Amino acid sequence: MTLRIALADDDVLLREGLASLLTTAGQEVVGQAGDAEGLLAVVADRRPDLAVVDIRMPPSHSAEGLDAALRIRREYPGVGILLLSAHVDVEQALELLETGQSIGYLLKSRVTDVGDFVDTIWRIANGASVMDPALIHELVAARRRNDPLGALSAREREVLTLMAEGLSNSGIGRRLWITEGTVEKHVRSILTKLDLSETADDHRRVRAVIMFLDAGT
Repeated sequence: MTLRIALADDDVLLREGLASLLTTAGQEVVGQAGDAEGLLAVVADRRPDLAVVDIRMPPSHSAEGLDAALRIRREYPGVGILLLSAHVDVEQALELLETGQSIGYLLKSRVTDVGDFVDTIWRIANGASVMDPALIHELVAARRRNDPLGALSAREREVLTLMAEGLSNSGIGRRLWITEGTVEKHVRSILTKLDLSETADDHRRVRAVIMFLDAGT
């Protein structure tokens, strides 16, 4: 069986080389484009099984390819999408990646085996979700950076959880089998790590609990 593939990349040599590679591997390249509008036209006209899309394309080389991929996912949900990029843009691509089916994201520099690449596009076209390990690492690191509770130790998270349940320091101490003084030290550390300065109209302990609930921990 042959996959029908649309290619979108403003690098003509790379695009033609990829088209030749895929054709030699027995796949059918039904259209090529050098910008997002051209890709959308190809998809609308040819209805490929898979679109291979560079994230950054003309005119601004920011996220035109990604925007086009999101539109394809909304308007043609049966078309698989492989983001093939030279850049790590995981946070930008998160909305698309979280659709979770027939989606892939690979770095161009890490595609080193033709057979593996063809196998990957087949898996994506058949419903798989494929991400380069380097991108997964970047995504996890980014989420840790953005986690307001990321600086807390495991014990501090336990204390904050019990604070959210409404327990006093003495109640937390009894629950965790530690002294009230130790609980007070953990609470002070939590408030410091969460950068919650004392204010006249907002109690830091309440604000810490609100942050905990917002984080969905």
